[in-house]
Amino acid sequence: MSIPKMIYIITTGGTIEGLDYIDGKGITQSNITIQGFLEKANIDFDYTIESVLKKDSRAITDEDRAQLVWKIKESAATKILITHGTFTMEDTAKYIGKLNLNKTIVLVGSFILGSSAETDAPFNLGYALSSLQLLKPDVYIAMNGKIFNWNNVSKNLETNKFERNDQ
Repeated sequence: MSIPKMIYIITTGGTIEGLDYIDGKGITQSNITIQGFLEKANIDFDYTIESVLKKDSRAITDEDRAQLVWKIKESAATKILITHGTFTMEDTAKYIGKLNLNKTIVLVGSFILGSSAETDAPFNLGYALSSLQLLKPDVYIAMNGKIFNWNNVSKNLETNKFERNDQ
């Protein structure tokens, strides 16, 4: 199996980046970055990171999603990772998935602030990056050790976990 030449990482904000949204009106500053997580993990493949949004996912619009699609189409990379808040991650996955972009796209986030000692961010990020390298072209969500296809996933607000719709 060959490692992709480059992975394109698009960041959109969210808990995974340690951004705490205050009443939906602003964010607290964070010293956590996706780059920092990757450096700590001693990643040994080529990647590019671009911050496209810094939003609570509840504030992400279809115009923002169209901007993400434009960035994906513009990139020569065939492996795309999108960090995203969990509130509307499934909406963004469905928006992109319906377009059949013929690239492998994985969305990932965290339920616990990336700046917290108990965060699930590094695990989720590592799992998503590993999965991205093995999955076939399509759109997926990678959360807490599971992979979900874009057209068979929903977030259960009671359990605060993603699950397959056909369970």
